[in-house]
Amino acid sequence: MDGPEGNAGQPGPAERSHRSSVSSVGARAADVLVYLADDTVVPLAVENLPSLSAHELHRAIREVLQLPDIALDAFALWLVSPLLEVQLKPKHQPYKVGRQWPELLLRFTDAPDDDVAMDEPSLQFRRNVFFPKRRELQIHDAEVLRLLYEEAKGNVLTARYPCDVEDCEVLGALVCRVQLGPYQPGQPAACTLREKLDSFLPAHLCKRGHGFFAAFRGRSAKSGTGEQGLLNAYRQVKETVGSSDSRQEATLGSHYRAYLLKCHELPFYGCAFFHGEIDKPAQGFLHRGGRKSVTVAISLEGVHVIDSREKHVLLGLSFQELSWDHTSPEEEEPVLWLEFDGDSEGVPVNKLLRIYSKQAELMSGLIEYCIELNLASEPAAPQESTSGPRSAAGPSPPPTQRPKLRRQGSVVCSRIQHLSTIDYVEDGRGIKRVKPKRTTSFFSRQLSTSQGSYTVVQPTDSPEQG
Repeated sequence: MDGPEGNAGQPGPAERSHRSSVSSVGARAADVLVYLADDTVVPLAVENLPSLSAHELHRAIREVLQLPDIALDAFALWLVSPLLEVQLKPKHQPYKVGRQWPELLLRFTDAPDDDVAMDEPSLQFRRNVFFPKRRELQIHDAEVLRLLYEEAKGNVLTARYPCDVEDCEVLGALVCRVQLGPYQPGQPAACTLREKLDSFLPAHLCKRGHGFFAAFRGRSAKSGTGEQGLLNAYRQVKETVGSSDSRQEATLGSHYRAYLLKCHELPFYGCAFFHGEIDKPAQGFLHRGGRKSVTVAISLEGVHVIDSREKHVLLGLSFQELSWDHTSPEEEEPVLWLEFDGDSEGVPVNKLLRIYSKQAELMSGLIEYCIELNLASEPAAPQESTSGPRSAAGPSPPPTQRPKLRRQGSVVCSRIQHLSTIDYVEDGRGIKRVKPKRTTSFFSRQLSTSQGSYTVVQPTDSPEQG
């Protein structure tokens, strides 16, 4: 594996049973199994598998599925297992990367030796991390939209994409429409939804509290409203009129598109995901801290740190708002460092977040590559990164949708108060630490060539020392 395009991360909690994607190997031919987002399998009979490139396999899949040319950019081949997932470059040879899988696990995961020995990746046809959302808006092919929809739906249901309850209900209602057809007044919809609730809503919204203690469990008590909210949202799904020749296909395509447009409001849509840990803020009389498991989501738009347990965003930064680096000392754990503006007791400071992860090198490389792609694209791209695709061809999401994600307590809002950061200012003689302080960036790796909000913090007359 070489270069930043090889992305690795920890798969979602509801992964399929991974089998080898090479079902039989002969002297010169092999049957390759490629998994789609809806868990269907595309078998391919190929010659000279060891020397076959990901680009050649990609082309074979497109031919079998009869996908248009846009699929070349929209999708990529991934090697995925419960321990690691990697997006392949077109020049990569999947068979050879698969043979190197144990070495990749030892390098980029903390998996025990026994798990490494048993782990085996499957070959998957999934969304390309480097495919811009603005181009996704231009897709009209129903099958391409369906594949993107199926992948996004899986990420919502497994809470890889954390969503507010209100947004889960809207997305779940669109899934109801696709699977059950238009809402019909008087039909036993409530019973049908109740039986298949986990097909429409994330698992934590399907649980119902029972007994005396249920009233004290905030999440369980709130999740009981998901079923009724889903039914109400299902009633409100709007129907569109397709062409006379392919009305059903066009109608489904419009619902796939509506689902994707709603997902575009989520800042981590289309990201590559990585596993890591951060320090917890010191709490209690003994100032005990410890670590918190997090998921780091990286895309063309920026970086988001997500609480793996609570399923909400801890920190969200566009590339204009951060500088970064990674360290991999032999004696200590690899670390990805994120630096951004903030305040300490009302004093402007620069905050430094430390993310412990064996995938720090991969994350750093992906950030750098995404920034390079943004700088190489049209001038409008950096502005689109923080506010969505405004000037893209084709329909845009209604402007009234986006503010809903700014609702107080939204899972997509940053929770910087839950982070343990190192804060710094510069007093003219050197960089001094504030309780835990900094300024001119420690790191030269930042998006310094574009207009952004990241600035050097100037100290007050008497900065408080830690």
